[in-house]
Amino acid sequence: MSRSINHRPVIGVVPIARNTFDVPLAESMKERAFATLDALPAEIVGPRELLFDADAARAAIEALQARPLDLVIVMQVTFADASMTVALAEALPAPLLLWAFPEAREGGRLRLNSFCGINLAGHALGKAGRAYAYVYAAPDDADAFADLGGLIESAARRPESQARRPAIDGGEAAAEAERALDRLRGLKIGVVGSHPAGFDTCAYDHDRLRRLTGVEAERIDLGVVFAMAHSQGEAEVEAARNRVVHELAHVDAMEAEPLEKSFRVYGALKSLAERGGYAGMAVRCWPEFFTDYGCAACGAMAMMNEDGTPCACEADVYGNVTTLLLQSLAREPVFIADLVDVSRADDTGVLWHCGLAPISMADPADTPEATVHSNRRKPLLGAFALKPGRVTIARLSQARGEPKLVIGGAEMISAPRSFSGTSGVVRFDRPAAEVLDTVMAEGLEHHYAFAYGDFREELTAAAARLGLPVLELS
Repeated sequence: MSRSINHRPVIGVVPIARNTFDVPLAESMKERAFATLDALPAEIVGPRELLFDADAARAAIEALQARPLDLVIVMQVTFADASMTVALAEALPAPLLLWAFPEAREGGRLRLNSFCGINLAGHALGKAGRAYAYVYAAPDDADAFADLGGLIESAARRPESQARRPAIDGGEAAAEAERALDRLRGLKIGVVGSHPAGFDTCAYDHDRLRRLTGVEAERIDLGVVFAMAHSQGEAEVEAARNRVVHELAHVDAMEAEPLEKSFRVYGALKSLAERGGYAGMAVRCWPEFFTDYGCAACGAMAMMNEDGTPCACEADVYGNVTTLLLQSLAREPVFIADLVDVSRADDTGVLWHCGLAPISMADPADTPEATVHSNRRKPLLGAFALKPGRVTIARLSQARGEPKLVIGGAEMISAPRSFSGTSGVVRFDRPAAEVLDTVMAEGLEHHYAFAYGDFREELTAAAARLGLPVLELS
């Protein structure tokens, strides 16, 4: 850092958001956050309005470049991809702090999804070798900024990775790991479309993936899926409808045309998997499924997950390969989800995604329901809490540009739905605050595969045989 912080520090603040989330709530949170910052012994500079796009970010960068800064705070008011944060980091040499806001687990829409934004940003910054710090605290939590000098110092320092290479052991776990890896080698996955801009978490190199895992990834144009969906016969559509009516309540309350399109998408994905010999699929699930075809992909992907052909959101290829490895060990459906909230107060986290969990993961105490996407308001999604039980969490990760296997253990506890869609409350084997620190310090991806059961020993053995270090999440 070029300037001493013995003086009154100058802090540039950039509040970013996306207008598909709850903008009125975001405005309120932003105002409360600025009130907290304005009370600090610092000069606060930068825009006070929410920035929704690259043009707004460029204007903010130009204004901040005119000032020598001791710290830049990216105020992640709602979810946004990593593009704006990366642009800020490239243009402004000051230490960088990412600030995300928790939100209440009330069973409704995930109104901000703020943490996922800094998760994406942390991964992109980590790959670029850029140091950063983070704060995950309510907008009026002044205690989070009590040690301002310490935050500035930590933002300028990149911690050493805690990933370590495991020893190669024998035994049944190692043998099962070898069998699972043998089943993985030679598999193909279909990659529908490309990952969204600013989602470095979902980027992949085909040749590197094949050398590491033996899995082939084949590209499929989104238009091919839409055309196949359109051409589905009435018998296939009716069969999908009957299945969903049996699994989910309130299907008839859904808007008819996009609901039927959801059934058609399931038929298209299923046909593609069968014809192409795909063991799994990584699907660009937005925005084109909503804007160009007219439905959510989530419900169709949930059915594929239950069928044993796992589908990963946002064309996440490494995430999809992780589900295949974990499914091979668990021998039952696997789900890929975001970590969207961590509570230090009750030592839990929430694993969530829009609505693509396999129906076999539903909590028997809950009634699974048909619903619409929380932001785009189109069917079909499943809405239910995940069943309690022991779970293993895994991610074939590229964090910091180095391949590794992330492994964690947790207990899914019986709890009401945290947010709309499919979600579960987990109590990790380590304190939740430590898990949060690991995710952010290591710059991990935002998607994690998980299965019911304990497969940590087998996954560790698999990592050893792949020559990968292991990062223990919990």
